[in-house]
Amino acid sequence: MNATDRVMQSYGRCCASPDFFDSFYRHFLASSPEVRGKFANTDMSGQKLLLRQGILNLVMHARGMPDTKLRALGCSHSRAAMDIRPELYDLWQQALLLTISEHDPEYCSETRSAWNAVLDKGIAVIKAGY
Repeated sequence: MNATDRVMQSYGRCCASPDFFDSFYRHFLASSPEVRGKFANTDMSGQKLLLRQGILNLVMHARGMPDTKLRALGCSHSRAAMDIRPELYDLWQQALLLTISEHDPEYCSETRSAWNAVLDKGIAVIKAGY
């Protein structure tokens, strides 16, 4: 099984877990005061829907989808817009991997490697927009 297929299956298992997105935001917001500050006035129910789609966009990019949506995300998160510093994506990725490990019953080192490969490719596009 290739990395993107492994990630798609893992993500499906995570999305089937009703607490997955709440768990992610608990971990991510706990990762840094700067991260907490960025979400101070955020509608978290809407944010969870954006996260769900954003992760899917990262996976689809790794599967060969054009990077249009990721470049747009990079633009909206750039220095001139939301000012999401590139280092914060590392915290985001760490929080996501921790959450996946808790919610995917089939999580293993191969799954972690596949997720890292998929996320690294797309996050590089987003960081480049900073």
